Amino acid sequence: MTRPIARVLALLEILQGGGTRTVAELAGRLDVDERTVRRYVEHLLDLDIPVRSVRGRYGGYRLAPGYRMPPLMLTDEEALAVLLGLVAGRRAGLVTTSVAAAESAVAKVRRVLPEALGRRLDALLEVADFTTPARAALTAEAEVLLAVAEAARDQRPVKLAYTAAHGRSSERVVEPYGVVAHSGRWYLTGFDSSAGQVRTFRVDRIERAEPQDGTFSTPTDFDPAHQVLTGIAEAPHQHDVAVRIRATAEEIRAMFPPSIAILEADDPWVRARIRAERLDWIPPRLAALDRPFVIERPDALRDQMRALADRLTGYAGSSSSATSSSAPNSLS
Repeated sequence: MTRPIARVLALLEILQGGGTRTVAELAGRLDVDERTVRRYVEHLLDLDIPVRSVRGRYGGYRLAPGYRMPPLMLTDEEALAVLLGLVAGRRAGLVTTSVAAAESAVAKVRRVLPEALGRRLDALLEVADFTTPARAALTAEAEVLLAVAEAARDQRPVKLAYTAAHGRSSERVVEPYGVVAHSGRWYLTGFDSSAGQVRTFRVDRIERAEPQDGTFSTPTDFDPAHQVLTGIAEAPHQHDVAVRIRATAEEIRAMFPPSIAILEADDPWVRARIRAERLDWIPPRLAALDRPFVIERPDALRDQMRALADRLTGYAGSSSSATSSSAPNSLS
């Protein structure tokens, strides 16, 4: 089913064909009702596109005489920014469309560029490589993302049809404070009236978002990105880890960012609380931090830490001649 945004653009395409189009004709071609056609026309007017209403028996809508969509004029740097943004967004999994739609957008931008500039950008796109692997797009459709973003900007409540991780579906009214992109997913954070507290929601789990009447005020000191990272770090996992570390918060953050650990001051120590599905990745990070620490829980982490210490001791006692042949090449 065509998304609303695509239908608005389809309406503009029909009107650019010239002449007056009746509401009934437009509704039939767009496969919507007449009331929806009028709403789409209002969207075009909001974009300063001169749609004229024609009254009478053969009335309907038409574009103002002589109006044409302006050509896409980009400088070399602007064209590079647009194309790399599309490519990088697709690789990061943040493009809320199909792969075909993203590639179609790249192709359309490419077609309107001067030939010389197009060849140079083609060369970059063909030879460019990335150190991080591409992420699969797991995000919701564009209409949901745009709806919650618009509600956050306008500070209007929104009703969400949401499916939680355990599969339970519910409807709730949320005051959206912000939208955050993290690790290939989009998140919405705001005050959940059902829970009576600030919550974080994955946008790809929102089936429907409907703006509600009224407005609200976002707390002046609210940081959406920090809230999302904290929510991820506090999500239920198999292991509840607590480690006291004698280091500054800045030093600890180099190994345990906000999405991994919640830090609590315990002068002169800092307690790191971590929820994890596995424990094997934590000892190497504690070792790399190279600061005194005390494992408060769980006991299994102490066992893993001792096992790592034994391995490192064994590596340190190995003869240099045993590993010289396999030493890595230096980088130029």
